[in-house]
Amino acid sequence: HTNEVQHSKTPTSSASQYFVAYPHNYTFRLDEPIRCQQESPFLVLMIPVAIHNREARDIIRNTWAKETTVLGKVVSHFFLLGVSSEGDKLLDEQVLQESRRHKDILQSSFVDSYNNLTIKTMVMFEWLSSHCPNTSYAMKVDSDMFLNVQKLVDMLLKAPQHLYLTGLVARYAAVLRDQTSKWFLPVSAFPEPTYPPYALGLGYVFSLDLPQKILEASLHVKAIYIEDVYVGLCLRHIGIAPTDPPHSGLFMAMMPLSTSSCYWTSVITTILGSSQQLLDVWRMYETQTQSDC
Repeated sequence: HTNEVQHSKTPTSSASQYFVAYPHNYTFRLDEPIRCQQESPFLVLMIPVAIHNREARDIIRNTWAKETTVLGKVVSHFFLLGVSSEGDKLLDEQVLQESRRHKDILQSSFVDSYNNLTIKTMVMFEWLSSHCPNTSYAMKVDSDMFLNVQKLVDMLLKAPQHLYLTGLVARYAAVLRDQTSKWFLPVSAFPEPTYPPYALGLGYVFSLDLPQKILEASLHVKAIYIEDVYVGLCLRHIGIAPTDPPHSGLFMAMMPLSTSSCYWTSVITTILGSSQQLLDVWRMYETQTQSDC
């Protein structure tokens, strides 16, 4: 699930191309080094987004990321970007201006591509572990998601505070051996027939004592390009399993064909088709919050 470009992998080549260059010394070109410490948020929303996708960032700023205090808790957000493979100077300048205006952009030195989503995720863990000492939880949430921050904070107020990661947890997921699949992995890259439990990358939440442990595990677990599976592999290495959410209807993958009149207030996440759709859904959500939902 992603809106990023499909990658092309030739099935004839070696296992090495299914791994990415992590750990590696990635640096930040644009950073907000003290914001997390200054705000001491209860929850940080980390939103990986393609560098050119300004529209998604603006719509998120005007919808679910605009809520900075929820149920008495401070919530902060950051957009996580790589660099463009073309070295687009105009785009770099636009992102710099956007960063100066909104102060919510973290841009690291890896190339922003579908294949590098694992690097993006690990760089996110690096940043959180070194910049947010007083934060309880963070959520990695994709830019094409509806997010109900109120419902999320409500869940976290009752959640475990240590070694906790939850979302839409996949269990006994088969490793895809079909070479035409976007998530193909050959036996040479991953010999087991199924993956360990992992939370789907579209949106998962974790306590802030986990990033450092995942980073330590990454020194021992070779980084495959499927980012959410890789986080699951690192968790298995340190003997921690993802937790199912308190009940099953909170983290939704696809939107149901028909939604009840209180659907948007009852879920935490749902994948949407586009950023524009988020504007429509947000209006429905705001209407539902003001009704008896």
